[in-house]
Amino acid sequence: MKEAKQAMKIVALAGGVGASKLLLGMTRVMDARVLTIVVNTGDDIVLHGLSISPDLDIVTYTLAGAVNPKTGWGLRGDTFSALEILRKYGREDWFNLGDRDLATHIHRSALLRGGATLTETTDDIRRAWGVEARILPMSDTPVPTLIRTEIGIIHFQEYLVKHRSELIVKEIIFDGAAASRPAQGVLEAIASAESIVICPSNPLISIGPILAVPGVRDALRARREGVVAVCPIVGGKSLKGPSDKMMKQLGHEVSALGVAKMYCDFAGTLVIDSADAAQQRKIETLGMQVAVRPTTMRTSADKERLARTVMEVQQQRGVAAVAK
Repeated sequence: MKEAKQAMKIVALAGGVGASKLLLGMTRVMDARVLTIVVNTGDDIVLHGLSISPDLDIVTYTLAGAVNPKTGWGLRGDTFSALEILRKYGREDWFNLGDRDLATHIHRSALLRGGATLTETTDDIRRAWGVEARILPMSDTPVPTLIRTEIGIIHFQEYLVKHRSELIVKEIIFDGAAASRPAQGVLEAIASAESIVICPSNPLISIGPILAVPGVRDALRARREGVVAVCPIVGGKSLKGPSDKMMKQLGHEVSALGVAKMYCDFAGTLVIDSADAAQQRKIETLGMQVAVRPTTMRTSADKERLARTVMEVQQQRGVAAVAK
């Protein structure tokens, strides 16, 4: 018997690898056509004259079933011959660009130079890959995430990839955020969604840039009771990336409670891992509902299980859901 899929209209705020795992699970247990994903573009960077959108591509490739399963980014089976020649020319080679992946960046750059918005470009790319979920950048305006470190201010990609997150983070800057606007459709999607999910992404540099775009945080506050956030910190550590290190260096408590304090003004519910069950009561004092469930996603079954958990939590909160 085929499993009934939820027709609940859902919006998800997402970063890259961690978010894409949950999103893949969601598209397998619900109708992907009613899922809108608002993706962080603070990681975007221009290299070799090409416009690169790492998180948009990770989400697209993952939902298309084409992502490199070993890394969670890039394309499965890609080669790096072009990068070798770029290195021969003395060009920057710290950012890994696969040969097939380059085609996406060339296509995106050509569309943008031709006058298309990043929203239009993103939609064109996801359609080409056969992705049914709607994917929106957080803004059509560049809002690069910059990191102030002991060696100065550098782009987030330099901090993450070139310096392997080894520098001390003194400040995070969302450059140009104050003058930016949400991409077309972002606020409308949040306002009309039956459920809003904050994916288990780095709260500082994956979800943070989206919240920095004027109007987004207020839109979420207006829908607070319908917002469910999945905590990316388990047992005081991040499962992927430098979330824990960055939180500690910037003075945040590295725990589920620490994440709750950052999200409590706009998220009514926080899903935390069973390992952090002891923190439930403290989180509830912030005015949040708490769901304690396994949240690690090592297998396909794990991803689908967490996706079901998120939807079940919403149903328990009284959010309408209609079986397909």
